[in-house]
Amino acid sequence: MVPQKLLPKRNVVVYYTEFDEFKEELERRHWDEKLTDFADSIIDIAIVKEFYANLYDPEDKSPKQVKVRGHLVKFDEDTLNTFLKTPVILEEGENLCTYSRFALLRPDPQELAAKLCIPGKGFELNADGQPLKMLRKNMTTLAQTWSVLSFSNLIPTSHTFDVTLDRAKLIYGIIIKMDMNLGYLISH
Repeated sequence: MVPQKLLPKRNVVVYYTEFDEFKEELERRHWDEKLTDFADSIIDIAIVKEFYANLYDPEDKSPKQVKVRGHLVKFDEDTLNTFLKTPVILEEGENLCTYSRFALLRPDPQELAAKLCIPGKGFELNADGQPLKMLRKNMTTLAQTWSVLSFSNLIPTSHTFDVTLDRAKLIYGIIIKMDMNLGYLISH
């Protein structure tokens, strides 16, 4: 068996002349510091592998935590928000942030497609005519850029060819500047 290597994520430098809107929103949310800057960090591959090896919890019970080398590592939303320094911003009288309330709704797929896709493109439909997925090649450059960040940093997945309705809602929420509970997104 050939040993596999775990490589740290590649840092990407985004220049102001390219993707201004992406860079501005990344900086407004302070995600440029929290999610993409690992230049000074040392990643211990063995510890990362042990974290993921011990992570499996078939019942997905809380609190979210795992033992790594005898130490309890918490990864619940509050711990992650504290570590990432991303406070949850709630509107007066609300108990969920803007994006969390939006994610519970069934938004108009045409509205999502109008914001995320190139003109004339949209969701692929299932046999019942319901939105199934959005092909990344049909998305705007800005939406594709946010989808890459979401696939690798927010809600990791290896399936990156297309975007589900839930992922489209996330990208839409980022683009229109909805406040989000970053710790919740990552921990779940």
